[in-house]
Amino acid sequence: MAQLRVRDYEHMLDLVVAVLGNADPESAWPLITSHLREAFDCTAVTFSGLYTAERVLRTEAWAPESHGPLALEFTERNRTPDQHPMALHVASGVTSPFILSHVSERWRHSEWYDSARYHGGGEKLCLPTPGVPQALRALILGRDVEFTERDLALATRIQPLVLTVDSHARELRRLRSAAPLPVPAGHDLTPRELTVLGLLAEGLTAEGIARRLLISPHTVNRHLEKIYRKLGTNNRVSTVLLAKQSGLVP
Repeated sequence: MAQLRVRDYEHMLDLVVAVLGNADPESAWPLITSHLREAFDCTAVTFSGLYTAERVLRTEAWAPESHGPLALEFTERNRTPDQHPMALHVASGVTSPFILSHVSERWRHSEWYDSARYHGGGEKLCLPTPGVPQALRALILGRDVEFTERDLALATRIQPLVLTVDSHARELRRLRSAAPLPVPAGHDLTPRELTVLGLLAEGLTAEGIARRLLISPHTVNRHLEKIYRKLGTNNRVSTVLLAKQSGLVP
């Protein structure tokens, strides 16, 4: 895999900081597309999903704002989004990032290429984003300059972060749309457990909490197990959401 540069790691860190500081699941994808456009020096970045059962393409986010919600160019007669070379490649089961011209020898000579040049650039880098049944979702980066192996290496490093953000955003959306979580009566959290819960709500990992409190990560995990049991939860997202709803943390 190609070697990354210092600036590439800075872009990754910037994205991590941005998503950790974002509490609104609806703004996660616009934030990601904006950061990726800068990191890869793209003309446009879109996040779209082709829902196979409905044969419908939905674009959920894009950057820049003026680009508009068009991700795959299929406006000409007799074209449908599931015939696009990128969609066909993702539909084959590919989950790793790829440069379209590297996997489709005819891409630059295809009927799609000319229209693609006017909608974000003819060169395409795709980050598949699985996670939703019967949907081919992906981040699509476009520009006029050919993507390099270093771009592909950076995309491969960024993809796990994107998938984690997507999972958390969908979980937050589900929890917020559900009935309010009941405040557990007599939760009986100790002062130490409340401190750990507060740091968890700040976004710290178990290792980060351990460093802050000068205790071992193992001790932190034992506190978390007790917090989950007392609050009747089983993961970080639902625990923090319940704690905020019940006023246990700001």
